[in-house]
Order: sequence, then C-alpha cells, then structure tokens
Amino acid sequence: MRVLLVEDDDRLASALTTALARHGHQVTRAGLAVDALRLAGGVDFVLLDLGLPDMDGLDALRRLRRVSAVPLIVVTARTQEREVLRGLRSGADDYLVKPFRTVELMARMEAVMRRGTRPMPVRDHVVCVGDVRIDLEARQVTVAGEPVTLTRREFDVLALLAREPGVVRSREEILDEVWGDPLLSASRSLDVHVAGLRSKTGRPGLVETLRGTGYRLGPAG
Repeated sequence: MRVLLVEDDDRLASALTTALARHGHQVTRAGLAVDALRLAGGVDFVLLDLGLPDMDGLDALRRLRRVSAVPLIVVTARTQEREVLRGLRSGADDYLVKPFRTVELMARMEAVMRRGTRPMPVRDHVVCVGDVRIDLEARQVTVAGEPVTLTRREFDVLALLAREPGVVRSREEILDEVWGDPLLSASRSLDVHVAGLRSKTGRPGLVETLRGTGYRLGPAG
C-alpha cells in the first residue's frame, strides 16, 4: 500500500518509514502541509501529524477532505479531548496519540481499510484537482482557466470519478453507469474515453489507472 507520512520530525519519520516498509508499505514522506496536499492524490493511505511548521494540521486535513476521501489517521502528540474531536469531525478516520506502538498503528490502519473508503459528497458541484476545474452542474471543464471540450461520455466518466475523489471505480461499474452495459468491459471503449480525457486536458494523471481494479481521480500531473 502506498502511504503518505506527513511528519516534520526527522527521527520519528525515519523510524515510522522503516516500520511501515517492514510491513510491505511504500512510504512517501512530507514534512510540510503544502507538500502533503500536493502528494495525497497519489497514495492509498495518509498518516498526518498535526504539528506542522507551515500550517496547522487540522487546516491541512480540512483542505485535503475537500478534494480527497483517502483513508487517513491523525498521529499526533495532542491529547486534549477537544483536539481529538476536532480531528475526527474534520475528516480523520482515526486518531492516534504519540507515543504509540507500531503494532497498534498497523492494526488501526488495517481496521480503517476494512471499513472501506468513505464517500465524499460534493456540496458545491465543483471539484478542483490542481489547475483542473470540473463543474458537475454546468458540465464544464477548464484547465488553467481555459475551457476544454469533451464528448458527453468523456465528461460522464470524469464526473463519475470526480463526485467521490479518491474512490476507486471498477471498469464494470463505470461501464454500467455511463454506458448502461457492464458487459462492455471486454471492449476498449472505456480505455478510448480515458485516453481522450488525458489527451484533451493535457493532464495524464487526472484519471489514474489501478491495474486489475479500475480508475480514480488522480493528482492531474
């Protein structure tokens, strides 16, 4: 599993990276909130410290939850009940107070993954990924402020992924919802439309392929 570790303490980050790698995880470390927000779209799990030097971790969590439903555990030294409640209400799937045992962290990560990815409702009908703006209501897409013309089905595929950022959609699910026929999974119709989205937006990472699983909205890089 690809894990984003957001921790500014070098010693703790090194120890956690080693422990996570020992359990088979691929770890990317970010010491700043701004880097965490940039990288979160390309991982499967986030471990977030709240005491970051450039932004309060709770603010970073709220910003992240506007664009991603990636599973996330807060790992922090803040023990006050108010902080715990704020973390959970801001979108954390769990809250773990330092110091903690590695075995407990792994167990909590497994428990969060068993619950599945939370759906993230889009309240304002606009989803932004990098410089890509997707207006679900107006059915318009812009890249760096410039309009992009998509076919009806290209937009339908993108909109399906954008409504729940971070959630993986299987090929069969997309074909069923957009084409009305999950049996089309043997064809290359979906692949052609995904390729069209990547080409027309100029953002090959906007739609991320998970081999053998499906697609999800990516970081747009």
